[in-house]
Amino acid sequence: MTSPRVLFYVQHLLGIGHIARASLVASALAEDGFEVTMVTGGLPVPGFPGPGINHVRLMPEVTSREGFSGLQDIDGATLGPEGERQRMEQLLAVLGDTKPDIVITEAFPFGRRQMRFELLPFLDAIMTMRPRPLLFASIRDILQVNKKPGRDEETVALVRQHFHRVLVHGDRNLTRIEDTFPLAGEIADKVLYTGLVAPAAPVPSLEKYRVVVSAGGGAVGQKLLSAAVAARDLISAPGRWCVITGPNLDAASFDSLASKGGGEMDVFRFRSDFRQLLGSAELSISQAGYNTVCDVLRAGCGSLLVPFAAGGETEQTARAVKLRELGLAEFIEEAAITPDLVASGIGKALAQRGKAHLDLNMDGARETARLLRREINRES
Repeated sequence: MTSPRVLFYVQHLLGIGHIARASLVASALAEDGFEVTMVTGGLPVPGFPGPGINHVRLMPEVTSREGFSGLQDIDGATLGPEGERQRMEQLLAVLGDTKPDIVITEAFPFGRRQMRFELLPFLDAIMTMRPRPLLFASIRDILQVNKKPGRDEETVALVRQHFHRVLVHGDRNLTRIEDTFPLAGEIADKVLYTGLVAPAAPVPSLEKYRVVVSAGGGAVGQKLLSAAVAARDLISAPGRWCVITGPNLDAASFDSLASKGGGEMDVFRFRSDFRQLLGSAELSISQAGYNTVCDVLRAGCGSLLVPFAAGGETEQTARAVKLRELGLAEFIEEAAITPDLVASGIGKALAQRGKAHLDLNMDGARETARLLRREINRES
């Protein structure tokens, strides 16, 4: 029996969260015997999608400004009609070459509306294929709230017309799709929950820090980092701290933070053993992105969250609020952050550490593989 072929479309824009989560899913599929091709459209990210995955990069590669309002090519120029046409043609060529049994679109149609110029023709092409691949949407547990009229209705129409199932990478004990997608009832028959997509629990690092401060890729974490470092001077017996700025923090901000390091506070741009450091830490101070929160929950350390909220973003705030309601984290709104609030939040997060417990399914990557195999066996 031949291995089922999977074509997995992933467009990361500002950070690496989308491609990191998708890469965990792709690796689990490959381990389960699927032949996986991942097609990506963002800037290259070392280490992703990982070994054993066929990888096609769309050209020109694109990135986005902080508010996700515009697409640019790798040189910073606006992606115009010609660039859109080139990407669309390349994506359709990959579809024709791979002849997949399963197609997965990461985020779309619940997100990545900027990419409709290539994804709508892509969906139409899938409809004409014989045999027709099973089409799945792969989405995180909490969605960005659409404020423009008609957006949710458009999403529902696309799901009902084109998609076999919607894979929600979350645990219903924590969040449900209807919490952030008001028309979820209209697609309830298509929704499958996989559990949270998280790596295995880390082996705690022998290098121990009491507090680990991190800001993801660093492109939008300067407020968090500065306030956290300043808060350290406001608490008694702060212990040893590790500050991880992310590779994209601007040089001046990094140099300013690094000048405050030394002694009991170490400042790094990147640590490949981030998850292991969390495993031996008492507290994490971070944004509230999907992958970081999964890492913190796996590690079992205390958590103080400062959700990214610029440009109308709601997803991280919704996650932070939910975790605080369950007693799993404290949080501070990004716009209101001050060293005093961080110092107070540190005390509260340390005091509640270990008091709350929620049994969560965090093996979402392997569960996705199981569900896809079940669905394709049913349709064969």
